[in-house]
Amino acid sequence: MTYTYDLSDAIQVESDGGIRVIRLNRPDDLNAANEALHTDLARVFRQVNEDPDARVAVVTGNGRAFSAGGDFEYLHHMSYDQQARLDMFVDAKAIVTTMVACRVPIIAAVNGPAVGLGCSIVALSDIVYIAESAFLADPHVLVGLVAADGGAVTWPLLTSLQLAKEYAFTGDRISAERAAQIGLANHVVPDGEALNEALQMAQRLLQVPHQALLDTKRAMNLHLERAVLSVLDYALVTEERSFTSDDTRAFLDKNMAKKDRSKP
Repeated sequence: MTYTYDLSDAIQVESDGGIRVIRLNRPDDLNAANEALHTDLARVFRQVNEDPDARVAVVTGNGRAFSAGGDFEYLHHMSYDQQARLDMFVDAKAIVTTMVACRVPIIAAVNGPAVGLGCSIVALSDIVYIAESAFLADPHVLVGLVAADGGAVTWPLLTSLQLAKEYAFTGDRISAERAAQIGLANHVVPDGEALNEALQMAQRLLQVPHQALLDTKRAMNLHLERAVLSVLDYALVTEERSFTSDDTRAFLDKNMAKKDRSKP
């Protein structure tokens, strides 16, 4: 019996034998996370884990971006609606914990910019292929938010603590070449080839003895799980609080005003 994924149109899941291709699907908005996409991200990796025929997952973005992070209208709503914000942070925790606990390898095909939440999804993946013109960035701090749901947990394990701090503090873009140099990506590939390369790796992993692969991933991710247990709750609580800061609200109010002025 074929497993059925229960998701909105914000995420597409395609099956190819044992491979599941997860596509972030808001291309007109650079796959920025609105409520639907954020909720789906909190559900999709749990569902991959429950899919009995899934053996490898590949995550990518439709269109020209991997993900531009949080949709500003969604973030603005979170800043002023406490219950919606609390619900969102339940999902934020689930995104991290379900990716870390997912039994099958997760390969990121970074086809374009991966910013904020998009950068976190990349950091939580097991193997990363990044297009040469793509970049990573976590600008949380620049808008007054705590960088909580990805980089704060994973970057110190993937690169040096000093580099993790520098990029979290400044929000600077990390080019594909630099990401590979410092351990935030495995392979830089030509533009347009990230998904193909990721799928080739997925096919290779299908040939590896399955239980040995799963148990090896689990053993390695125990290091990551310890970091999650140590860091995530504090990081998310402080990020939730930072949504109501004067700096964050001023930034989001300004962006919403620009958006309103641009409407015909």
